[in-house]
Amino acid sequence: MNLTAYLRILVRRGWIILLAVILTGGAGFALSKIQPKVYRSTQTILIKPARNDFGLTQTLRQLMNSWASRLHTELRAQDVINALKLDMTPGQLLDAVSVTPDLNNLVINIDVDMADGDVANRVAREYGVQFYEWRNQENQPLRLEDRINAELLDMPRYALFRPNTTVNVAAGGLLGVLIGGAAVFILEYLESNVVRRPNDVERYLQLPVLGALSE
Repeated sequence: MNLTAYLRILVRRGWIILLAVILTGGAGFALSKIQPKVYRSTQTILIKPARNDFGLTQTLRQLMNSWASRLHTELRAQDVINALKLDMTPGQLLDAVSVTPDLNNLVINIDVDMADGDVANRVAREYGVQFYEWRNQENQPLRLEDRINAELLDMPRYALFRPNTTVNVAAGGLLGVLIGGAAVFILEYLESNVVRRPNDVERYLQLPVLGALSE
């Protein structure tokens, strides 16, 4: 098929694709409105070696994964619950918390996803404070040049994490294009051998129509 044929199909059946896009995009928008809102708060912890030493920095990168694992445990979750007097279990809190070490920038990001943004801020901050205090305790018996310090960067501020209306509508619209395109393809395939107009004869037989019989 040439470009003209595709344009002819698009003009004749484009409304099917448009309708599918409207329906699926609208469904994505409606879904975004009925989903419960979840807010994300992030506490970033900067890890600082006491001296600029390549060996110490490499050791630090290996330790950061272990420290992230230490943070994401029920014991640490229980410490946060006790400090903030939260009405939840350690398992429930862990489900809302993710800890990600960034080995390139030497930071640990603590993300907290909750329906209450203010509580998420408090939880993220408490995780950071407890890690900072733990590092201070670990550093006490060490010489100053051997210490690995932690610094809390900024106060955590929550933002809407989900639903993401823009993403949901865009995904719905893309799905509508696929569904509508598939429907048009099937209809064109089923009607490929049906001749309704003189144009169809000329197009398929490559011969001019000289006349037509009416009923």
